[in-house]
Amino acid sequence: MLLLIIAKIGDPSATSDLESNLIESIEQKQKALFNVRGEARELDERLKSRQEQLSELNQRIARLKEQLASVSKQAAELAQSQSEEKQNLQLVLQVLTEEMERLLGPNFTQSNDLVGGIPADSDYIIFVIDTSGSMQSAAWKKVQKEMLNILDVYPEVKGLQIMNDMGQFMFTQSDKEWIPDSPQMRELIIDKLSSWAPFSNSSPVEGIENAIKTFYKPDRKISIYTLGDDFQGRSINKVVRVIDSLNIANRNDERLVRIHAIGFPVHLRPGVSPNRSAIRFAALMRELSYSNGGTFIGLNSLE
Repeated sequence: MLLLIIAKIGDPSATSDLESNLIESIEQKQKALFNVRGEARELDERLKSRQEQLSELNQRIARLKEQLASVSKQAAELAQSQSEEKQNLQLVLQVLTEEMERLLGPNFTQSNDLVGGIPADSDYIIFVIDTSGSMQSAAWKKVQKEMLNILDVYPEVKGLQIMNDMGQFMFTQSDKEWIPDSPQMRELIIDKLSSWAPFSNSSPVEGIENAIKTFYKPDRKISIYTLGDDFQGRSINKVVRVIDSLNIANRNDERLVRIHAIGFPVHLRPGVSPNRSAIRFAALMRELSYSNGGTFIGLNSLE
């Protein structure tokens, strides 16, 4: 019985073939397993790469959301600031209107054409610009913007000139003649202004004098725009008398040229006592503009 159990039964060659087939099948399964493992590793690497890319995209999205939130906040603050400024301007306009009615009477009518409160009836424009260090460092971008705003009031004029408060011309080759107006010339003026910095004594007297003496003629309607932030001269009354002697009124009480002024709040800061020279500039230019058929505008921001 034991011998029968131990002994192999059947054809030996068939058993050998079976073992050979079994070994071959195992080898094939092992190769397939190795291939699957290789593909799995490749898929893992690709998955990791995609995950890294997704992480970078999520980081970029987070940064863009932060930037969008910052821009939205700035836009909201700007809109609020503009709303407050508009309300302040409306209040100032109301006060000025009431004051004009009180001084001039309710039946007074303005005979000049006005744009934004500025008489826009001149054919020739002269800019007299304070080129001092304080203006250059704090207000120069705003100066360029305001010059564009002023020029926009006059779609076309017969001539332009630009000089600093000392009477020095921006275009020295045209210091005795008018610069022809054109869109290209206006762009050139603003471009040249960015690097124009002649010496200044922070007093517009010399510039206004030079402008009147050089360019006034009876057949010319001229407006002078004085742009500055402070007045370092000794006497306001002396300046007023000098300009009055040059810019003489005719029988209709009209001056030879109009004198406008824009004050830049370089030396005026919230919560800080106003600089004396800035107050003197405002007082001087209010008097000059009032006496010479012009308008004085005091800006409340350099933005």
